Amino acid sequence: MYTVQDAALITGLTEHAVRFYTDKGLVPSVQRNKNNIRLFDEESINWLYGVKCLKQTGLPIENIKTYVDLCLEGDSTVPQRFALMMEYREAALIQLEEAKRRVAHLEEKALQYQAILERRIPDTTNPAKWETNREDAGSCPASRLKNRSLPETGASVQCPAAALQE
Repeated sequence: MYTVQDAALITGLTEHAVRFYTDKGLVPSVQRNKNNIRLFDEESINWLYGVKCLKQTGLPIENIKTYVDLCLEGDSTVPQRFALMMEYREAALIQLEEAKRRVAHLEEKALQYQAILERRIPDTTNPAKWETNREDAGSCPASRLKNRSLPETGASVQCPAAALQE
């Protein structure tokens, strides 16, 4: 039998994480001795590894709990566990696309700032210098400036909100 400290060393988790996961019911085979100290057997260590793996996918604790409960019901729940993974996979793919758009916009902004530093274009990044015409409330104030492009890329000189809404 292993202590919390042992389980943490074996799994690479922190002692706090081991306690947290057991308190959330994610390690159903954990036992307690007469002093109420958690004791872990090999199966408990396997559950900790499983939780660690699922946590690394970004799966929220509530979903991990659902997964653990389904596992405890047996092989008949494989379709539900598969559906849970596919549902979260779809959410992760959406987040990935959003992250790609943010990175692309940040790369455009880096080119813009490089051009400003090299004095090839004026600084239009400071909101204090933007026009205050709010008739076109849906657009970014920076886009109301002459729609400049960076010479080498054709990238628009606009604010992050405009790029993320595209």
